Amino acid sequence: MRLLALNKPFGTICQFSPHVTRASLADWVKVPGVYPAGRLDSDSEGLLLLTDDGALQARIAEPRHKLVKRYWAQVEGAVDDAALKQLARGVDLGDYVTRPIRYRAAIPTTWIELSITEGKNRQVRRMTAAVGFPTLRLVRVGIGALDIFSLGLQPGESVELRANAPWDGVA
Repeated sequence: MRLLALNKPFGTICQFSPHVTRASLADWVKVPGVYPAGRLDSDSEGLLLLTDDGALQARIAEPRHKLVKRYWAQVEGAVDDAALKQLARGVDLGDYVTRPIRYRAAIPTTWIELSITEGKNRQVRRMTAAVGFPTLRLVRVGIGALDIFSLGLQPGESVELRANAPWDGVA
């Protein structure tokens, strides 16, 4: 079983197939047979886990396992307490109501940190827009107990992890 952590650069698509105008995972990861456990849009960046184990991939990516993913979102405008309270309660996005998030606003004023377990399509971007603060930049900084800082990963860098290490927080 193989497990890699990649700091996915902005503009990279979350597939290994080549793309005409964008970089793909194949531009950064040279390990054969691994696939992303979850996705990040091409306009999002940060921690992406890749594995060759389908069961592990499902435990990381599927919301029912409630693995926490942490994001830093740079949003348009100065976020107020009302928006943070709305995010903390959960946001109605029309097709579903998100679970409440945990946030930390003690980073620069235009950045907020959100922790979610759902990981629906463009969820963080939709949540911040729904409370009046569109996301300008989105970085996934952590999955479970792992983060790009403790791993020391610069954009485009990857490292192989022990798949049975206690970092994941999933059973």
